[in-house]
Amino acid sequence: QVQMVESGGGLVQAGESLRLSCTVSGTTFDGYAMGWFRQAPGKEREWVSCINWSAGKTLYSDSVKDRFFVSRDNAKNTLYLQIDNLEPEDPATYYCATEPHTGTGCYLSQYEYTYWGQGTQVTVSS
Repeated sequence: QVQMVESGGGLVQAGESLRLSCTVSGTTFDGYAMGWFRQAPGKEREWVSCINWSAGKTLYSDSVKDRFFVSRDNAKNTLYLQIDNLEPEDPATYYCATEPHTGTGCYLSQYEYTYWGQGTQVTVSS
């Protein structure tokens, strides 16, 4: 059974950085595409970034491009999201998601992912 646990969220000041982690267990991690999503209170879940199984392909939403950086360490079964220069619109619960896929791409739609973590909350103080 695939299990995913996010960590690294917290309260930070605007302009600071944060690194989120997502540790996966119960499966062969390097056979999966991974995604990050976020959901702010009262809003729809929003795609943030994704990375293919080999880390050869990464994609970002326009709202986070050049501030967020996704990576993975397949030896540690861990996905990361480095968030730089946090902005007031970034507070949300951040979720990682995964789906078996050994192709060159990754998925932007939440409906393509089967497995999800429980989320980690990011709060930004001005």
